Amino acid sequence: MRRILVLAEYDGTHFAGLQRQGEGLRTVQGELEKALARIGALPKAVAAGRTDAGVHALAMPFHFNLPGRIPTEKIPEALNRLLPEDLKVLAAREVAPDFHARKDALWRAYLYRVLLRPHPSPLLRQRALWLRKPLDLAALREALAHLPGRHNFLGFAKEEVRAGERELYEARMEEVEGEAGRELRFYFRGQSFLRGQVRGMVGTLLEVGLGKRLPESLRLILETADRRLAGPSAPPQGLYFLEARYPEERLSPKG
Repeated sequence: MRRILVLAEYDGTHFAGLQRQGEGLRTVQGELEKALARIGALPKAVAAGRTDAGVHALAMPFHFNLPGRIPTEKIPEALNRLLPEDLKVLAAREVAPDFHARKDALWRAYLYRVLLRPHPSPLLRQRALWLRKPLDLAALREALAHLPGRHNFLGFAKEEVRAGERELYEARMEEVEGEAGRELRFYFRGQSFLRGQVRGMVGTLLEVGLGKRLPESLRLILETADRRLAGPSAPPQGLYFLEARYPEERLSPKG
């Protein structure tokens, strides 16, 4: 029996989210597990995190157990023949027998894309949030500076029953020229994230950029953990799970 780690890329537009749900709902986990069963793997895939409906991933880690003899380097090709066009496996490796894609992660990173131009983009309508109005970049940077560190992030979360304290290592913004024009890209890297936390932070930041609230309001949200003080959640289509990092010893079959 081998434990395998794969990295999956997917377009979340037509998924009801990552986690397996009720009968008839199409999910990333559900599609991957159907393919795993057909290559002889145990049909249970465990992800590094979760994404909601409409959210994308560039390299989402999953682990599963494989009792068969298929060579590890052949796993992506074998799975991709069975997976739908909006979900593909990029890489596979054998890891420690007790490796856990969620529990062993040192950190996870997310990206949120905002397209800034006068007219919407048909090509990016499911890939980025379009805004017509200009944003105050100085105010955004001032607001972002409140987020890194250990805080209670429940004020930005939704439908969350876990404790809210989390460590956010990095929160930054880049202005880039994308394929359809000027973009703002928000990057967040942390130990772990609450449900809806990134979209809640981005939605609140955008209110700062639009002049609807002051940058220091984020500090108050962190101090009170009151969701009523934050802005609305940003739409899902601009959000991407980027990557997760693991200790090197856990990525070895002997780890």
